[in-house]
Amino acid sequence: MKLYNTLTRKKDDFTPRFEGKVSMYTCGPTVYHYAHIGNLRSYIMEDVLEKYFRYVGYDVTRVMNITDVGHLTSDGDTGDDKMLKGAKREHKSVMEIAEFYTKAFFEDCKKLSIKTPDVVMPATSCIDEFIRVIGVLVEKGYAYEAGGNVYFDISKLKKYYVFNDFKEEDLAVGVREGVEEDSNKRNKADFALWFTKSKFDDQELKWDSPWGVGYPGWHIECSCISMKNLGEYLDIHCGGIDNAFPHHTNEIAQSEAYLGHEWCNYWFHVHHLNTEGGKMSKSKGEFLTVSLLEEKGYDPLVYRFFCLQSHYRKSLVFSWENLDNAKLAYEKLAAKIAGVLDGSGEIDEEKFAELKKKFTDAMDNDLNTALAITAVYDVLKADVSNATKLALIKDFDKVLSIGLVEAAGKISAKADAEEALPEEVAALAEQRKAARKEKNFALADELRDKITALGYVITETREGTKITKK
Repeated sequence: MKLYNTLTRKKDDFTPRFEGKVSMYTCGPTVYHYAHIGNLRSYIMEDVLEKYFRYVGYDVTRVMNITDVGHLTSDGDTGDDKMLKGAKREHKSVMEIAEFYTKAFFEDCKKLSIKTPDVVMPATSCIDEFIRVIGVLVEKGYAYEAGGNVYFDISKLKKYYVFNDFKEEDLAVGVREGVEEDSNKRNKADFALWFTKSKFDDQELKWDSPWGVGYPGWHIECSCISMKNLGEYLDIHCGGIDNAFPHHTNEIAQSEAYLGHEWCNYWFHVHHLNTEGGKMSKSKGEFLTVSLLEEKGYDPLVYRFFCLQSHYRKSLVFSWENLDNAKLAYEKLAAKIAGVLDGSGEIDEEKFAELKKKFTDAMDNDLNTALAITAVYDVLKADVSNATKLALIKDFDKVLSIGLVEAAGKISAKADAEEALPEEVAALAEQRKAARKEKNFALADELRDKITALGYVITETREGTKITKK
């Protein structure tokens, strides 16, 4: 299996440190608001990666943090603390906000068939670990106190910019555009490990430490949570491409300074979901959520299918038209699968292996999910028994997780129900459908009453109108 490794900037053969086992870390959400579908693209692709590791036989341990404290807009402490911002917005405590949006995040993940990681750890549960590791970094001379805060000193490293060869003078001060320089820092790219002096006097979450009462910086969280649960060596670290710098760069710096050796061999970064106007973000108001997709009549798995049609290292452009195209393709694919649900015939083991290889070849080539979906179409076109086709589709969906057989079953059940309708009821149903399309709702209601009088119940669902016997 080859994966593009951001660290080496090329496709590398994936070889875990310990045979048969994969240690995997994925950056979790900052739980101050609902996740938007751009955030969730990364989690979908990480889920596919984890499931493919398991599919090919690896024993995977996947760990994810929950950022419920310490995620400032900038290391210069000049923006808004996102958790505090959420608490003020909704007139709740920070922990109430964290609890509510953590639950909402995992509900969205469930709708998108994203498996919950083996270990999920909130930052607030690891404060002692953060303090211990920061203390070691201070003792080793990699960190220093200034202005009441503790900073990591990047000048102590042989190489800091590991993902790209930045020129220091080309970098913006701090982290984001418009960030003012933090005068406490020795070097402008130094980053905070612990804050005791903050512009947020009403910061709710603070803990005692050797440097005073305060709270951790963002970057230290992931390093400590990973090392606590996965040990000194990590096989693969995942996240959105916008985390490569500074977040993941800082993770490598502090982790390897603490450990005294190389830490993580592979870095897997998912590129942005863009709107036609640019990168999707909450701050720009383009706040598309899973719930909004559902309200507009889209099955969340259609969005997952939409993401899988593109390579994870390419920016993906979201528009309602593009999502409609994905929905149409998904429904057509499910309709074709409905034709093989009888599973007739015997499974041809030789053909099964031959067709499966197309799927694994695609996935082994840097997780090419678009070609993996093409492999599903190849199965349906193949001259093999329905039993072979159905077994392959179920097998592939262990990784793709787009619910193809279930969607096909709904189509088949709907078709069976429609066939069973008496001619008179079916005719009234067609007339009602036409009336609704023409927005003649009075006529549609009248036709509904006629159908009800004949002993049938009409139910409107996301999949369309269902008519069943009372």
